[in-house]
Amino acid sequence: MNTALTTSNRAIVYRTLGSKHGPITRLMSPSDLGEHLKPFVFLDHFEAESSSFGGFGMHPHSGIATLTWMMQGSVSYEDTTGKEGVLPVGGVEWMQAGGGVWHSSSPTAGTPMRGFQLWVALPPKYENADAYSSYMAPEEIEQDGPARILMGQYGSAKSTVAPPSNMNYLAVNLKAGESWTYLPPAGHSVAWAALSRGTVAVGELADAPMAAGELVVFDQSVGGISFKALEDAEFVIGSAVPHAHALVLGRYSVHTSTEALQQGEATIKQMGVALAAQRRLQKQV
Repeated sequence: MNTALTTSNRAIVYRTLGSKHGPITRLMSPSDLGEHLKPFVFLDHFEAESSSFGGFGMHPHSGIATLTWMMQGSVSYEDTTGKEGVLPVGGVEWMQAGGGVWHSSSPTAGTPMRGFQLWVALPPKYENADAYSSYMAPEEIEQDGPARILMGQYGSAKSTVAPPSNMNYLAVNLKAGESWTYLPPAGHSVAWAALSRGTVAVGELADAPMAAGELVVFDQSVGGISFKALEDAEFVIGSAVPHAHALVLGRYSVHTSTEALQQGEATIKQMGVALAAQRRLQKQV
């Protein structure tokens, strides 16, 4: 059962088209919007022909978890928890880096790719714990109305990804003319949405709808958020109880303290030495 307190619409307080770097548009990072939207600290929207994008070679993380949502195409993956395979369209990769992990991904031949990669900050309990990865096939992802539950729980549906703190992350498809209202659970004062395709009116802003590629931030209240597709639309929405910890940043890591960051970076450095000895870092980014 949803526990939202009211269905009144939240206001949009910020909107951005991010910064584009080739096939990747960075909509949120820990040094900017992530500080205001934590535990959500990083969001990339990616879209590319497989022939023009080589993917990401073996690279490390610590202190965070990543969730990759494939909206189009498929990617092959490998990580140092021992998992490898192909993530198909409609699939989800959950990588809880904890104290350190390395992973890689690359598009499969001949398939254009599109989707989102999200980072979430981990609380102290998990930020230097053992790494854990999980890969969900499309049929494993539960749905409530037009919303697929990528992380957390909403309505009658629940994700197999257990969030490290109190948060939801949903993928929504609406046909032109369809409407849907998200009622965030109690305490989810952090909320944002990012549109991959289409045009969507949010709340009363029919004269200033969300454009494809845009991220919007909602005010920190307890209201619902209403969407109406002006054309076929695909977007993601996140909501959460605020992350009550500092963001201490490394190149590939986000931790809650300098000491925790140093521990995580020492671990991934040691893992990198071992991977180099195995000649697995030729394509490191």
